[in-house]
Amino acid sequence: QVQLVESGGGLVQAGGSLRLSCAASGRTFGNYGMNWFRRAPEKERKFIAGINRSGDGKFYADSVKGRFTISRDNANNMLYLLMNNLKPEDTGVYYCNAEGPVPYWGQGTQVTVSS
Repeated sequence: QVQLVESGGGLVQAGGSLRLSCAASGRTFGNYGMNWFRRAPEKERKFIAGINRSGDGKFYADSVKGRFTISRDNANNMLYLLMNNLKPEDTGVYYCNAEGPVPYWGQGTQVTVSS
């Protein structure tokens, strides 16, 4: 089993930046591809960014390309999402996810972007 705990959310003005963190514990972190998802108010959870196990493959939703950067530190069991030039439509609860036959999810961290 993998336990995931997100942090780093908060309230920020449009154009600002935040860095989200996801601390992993349990099974070997480096064995998992990792993702960030976002659930906007009254909407379904959607894929935002993903990174492969080694960290050299990164994938982004079109809406965040060029603004968000996903990264990981396998030595310290950490996943990150650097979010720049934030927009009000980036508001939502952000979840980290470990891929697998049984996916694992954190509890989420709230990001609110004011206009």
